Amino acid sequence: MVHIVRAIDKGGKAPDLKVFRAMLFYIREYPEKMHHPKEDYLLFPLVRKRTHEVDQAIAELEAQHTLGDRLVLQLEHALARYELEGKPAFEPFYLMVEQYAGFYSAHMRLEEDKILTTAMEVLTDEDWKKLDAAFTNHEDPLIGSQYKESMEKLFSLIVNLAPSPIGVGPAL
Repeated sequence: MVHIVRAIDKGGKAPDLKVFRAMLFYIREYPEKMHHPKEDYLLFPLVRKRTHEVDQAIAELEAQHTLGDRLVLQLEHALARYELEGKPAFEPFYLMVEQYAGFYSAHMRLEEDKILTTAMEVLTDEDWKKLDAAFTNHEDPLIGSQYKESMEKLFSLIVNLAPSPIGVGPAL
């Protein structure tokens, strides 16, 4: 999203806005609904069970998971305004995309630098087996393998709509 809004901001032609809608849907469906809950209910408790060195970082990440969901909702609203109002609503959308990208980048750095580094040091083989089982199974219990298929189709749609070099869609 950042690459695309920056190109638009520099005078590039806006792509089919469906690409933003697809990206936001993916963010809501995968990181927000599948990945973050597994961290909150499995990874973080396992790390807390083994050490309290990163309790503050875990608390911060848990709060960020809640905030991230709200930021995605705000992005969806800003996109809707941009879709309806056009160019006058671009700047608020652009600024929100930049804010979210910065937020999410810092979030991932905190996970990688603090939590995963500590997890590598303190978790047992049994802990890792539990994590591997949970994080490699991305089936929605209500729709089974259809979830994986729908995410693959969504990813394909994003790649086909996103302009190069992000995807194979028309250049901006």
